[in-house]
Amino acid sequence: MAIIRWTDEAYNWLQDIFQYIANDNPDAAHRVVSEIYKNAQLLSKYPQSGSRYRKEPEGDVRILLFGHYRIAYLHNVDDTIDILGVFHGALDIEKYLP
Repeated sequence: MAIIRWTDEAYNWLQDIFQYIANDNPDAAHRVVSEIYKNAQLLSKYPQSGSRYRKEPEGDVRILLFGHYRIAYLHNVDDTIDILGVFHGALDIEKYLP
């Protein structure tokens, strides 16, 4: 099983998502963030679940879809997973993953 690590950037994105939703509905914010986290944890068993976004020397940057969100992660050649960010589908992901 792959080890999953959350980058500070990804953690900040998750906090921003929570705050945005919590402004209107704190219960929904907890549910959405919890589900995003749960889906990301599945990558430990299924690290190639997402579609390949691009290849890097250290591994593949992949995108896992969950509802309106895209979980961007790096599947490293040593079989670890680095969660890079969680983006709303309406955002231009290329601005954040150049």
